Amino acid sequence: MIDLGLTHIALPVRDLEASIAFYVKYAGMHVVHRRASKERGSRVAWISDRTRPFVVVLIEMPTVDTVLSPIAHLGVGCASRAEIDRLAAQARREGCLHSGPTDSGHPVGYWAFLRDPDGHTLEVAFGQEVALVVGDADSADAAGAEHRPAPVPSP
Repeated sequence: MIDLGLTHIALPVRDLEASIAFYVKYAGMHVVHRRASKERGSRVAWISDRTRPFVVVLIEMPTVDTVLSPIAHLGVGCASRAEIDRLAAQARREGCLHSGPTDSGHPVGYWAFLRDPDGHTLEVAFGQEVALVVGDADSADAAGAEHRPAPVPSP
């Protein structure tokens, strides 16, 4: 089988094991592949929530110069508001809650931002409607509708 479409995002990390532990705890992800990178002389792990063929590639580096910070972030959907509250409380106790929980209403939902060990931002959210929006777009494509950007209001 050949991979098509968006397959991964790669993040530099200083401590591979600490990063894996964070994403297991807060994003429900698991290691699906590990190796030593011969090109970089570092360790690499692919982690996935196993709900779709997509991985986060963690690449151990001596330093992390650029991070995904608040507006640039990874987002994971959670099963309930209570789960968001639990994760945010745990993150607060562990010193890695960046902000939230916040209820932004439809279609953004209830969310919080957490910081991983290198400062990358993870959003945990309940009530976002990504699957619904993509499904609606797929239905429109199937019906032959054109996608046009929303009109920009005149100043």
